[in-house]
Amino acid sequence: MSDLIRSTAAELAAKIASREVSAVEVARAHLDRIDQVDGAVHAFLHVDTEGALAAAKKVDDDLAAGVEVGPLAGVPLALKDVFTTEGVPTTCGSKMLEGWRPPYDATVTRRLRQAGIVILGKTNMDEFAMGSSTENSAYGPTRNPWDLDRIPGGSGGGSSASLAAFEAPLAIGTDTGGSIRQPGSVTGTVGVKPTYGGVSRYGLVAFSSSLDQAGPCARTVLDAALLHEVIGGHDPLDSTSVNAPVPPVVAAAREGASGDLSGVRVGVVTQFSGEGYQPGVLRSFEAAVAQLKQLGAEIVEVSCPSFDYALPAYYLIAPSEASSNLARFDAMRYGLRVGDDGTRSAEEVMSLTREAGFGAEVKRRIMIGTYALSSGYYDAYYGSAQKVRTLISREFEQAFATVDVLVSPTTPTTAFRIGERTGDPMAMYKADLCTIPANLAGNAAMSVPSGLSDEDGLPVGLQIMAPALQDHRMYRVAAAYEVARDAAAGAPLILGVPEPAVAR
Repeated sequence: MSDLIRSTAAELAAKIASREVSAVEVARAHLDRIDQVDGAVHAFLHVDTEGALAAAKKVDDDLAAGVEVGPLAGVPLALKDVFTTEGVPTTCGSKMLEGWRPPYDATVTRRLRQAGIVILGKTNMDEFAMGSSTENSAYGPTRNPWDLDRIPGGSGGGSSASLAAFEAPLAIGTDTGGSIRQPGSVTGTVGVKPTYGGVSRYGLVAFSSSLDQAGPCARTVLDAALLHEVIGGHDPLDSTSVNAPVPPVVAAAREGASGDLSGVRVGVVTQFSGEGYQPGVLRSFEAAVAQLKQLGAEIVEVSCPSFDYALPAYYLIAPSEASSNLARFDAMRYGLRVGDDGTRSAEEVMSLTREAGFGAEVKRRIMIGTYALSSGYYDAYYGSAQKVRTLISREFEQAFATVDVLVSPTTPTTAFRIGERTGDPMAMYKADLCTIPANLAGNAAMSVPSGLSDEDGLPVGLQIMAPALQDHRMYRVAAAYEVARDAAAGAPLILGVPEPAVAR
């Protein structure tokens, strides 16, 4: 089992395709691992043992019959619990949807199934994707496998933790302001936010519709690229889906693995450093930039002044859209219903239901968004935030006119302790300081591990950003860096997760 759960997705797919090992054996190994360690990690909200084994058996049957299968057929995956899955609970980490079993699959879910990927279950998350630590889940926090007293990032901490705990080789997350990249950074895994519209949002329960983006999570850059190609592409069911081919991300990852970045211009964003950044994070970032230079890249400093206003702009735009999207949870159509005893009006039932069903962070953001959209304040708050968004997009365009990719730390600090920031929302929000600009502009961005902080021995992430629909650029740079990093360390970073801590 140890060899199977520590293999990469690409390695597992090759072994399954050659019938060296069966998809059922691989699925059982990961299900056994979940049973062994998830009581401590709490990455999963629901484990679909029956469905996973049935999907794995179908792959084995297809291979035995000579049917051509996809490049990741039989490989297990952990799915963030914000995607609808037919007949399987989809809660969004909220009591509002406790026990809800959707009647249809999200497009991402459907594409995973069609590719023969084995969905192990649904992962824990901050309620309705609102948070940076997975402490806002109505079902309890997920813990970071590197240190069970620390957060695994958020909102997709369950997906990232499942990778770091070797419960799954692949995962899917969503990124509204950094919820794929920030968890990837603090768990030592790879997290990718594709170009906005590059992966369908149909069946993804909406938080902030102009920002939400599904994307791949993995332990290696190549695995993330393989998953990206499975889930990406135009979807007529999603009005925001980009009608363009999926960028050649797998080819770029394979090219980058050669370790040659000659001719690539890398811009270092000067705004993402200084006060508020953990010294160990900055040292790791500087070492990563030096490594990129050794690989042949040209390093250029780039200033994007409007990035300083990204955080306040985001926390006006996202809550405003959330207040509108979450109005659908009204106790009338589906989900929780409280107080419907025949004596109360619809308005009273709705009020009681939303009071009982939503957690504190969701209520906070609904109130902020409702206020920002209210008469007399719309132009001053929401309208001004959208102007900042335009400035940020223009500065990205200007930067990408001179460089191929931009780089920065993914997060200002390593994983903080559970409970450390729950009483200070602003401190919590600053965890997304570096990731938010790419969401506001709709560009592609990813986090790749850059080593361990010399202060606390916890993972640090390198963020790589690329222009819209040029996702392959960041895969090439990330793959080259990953090979050099592992060569210097003598082993892949992820193998350093302390097993006794996971299994205790």
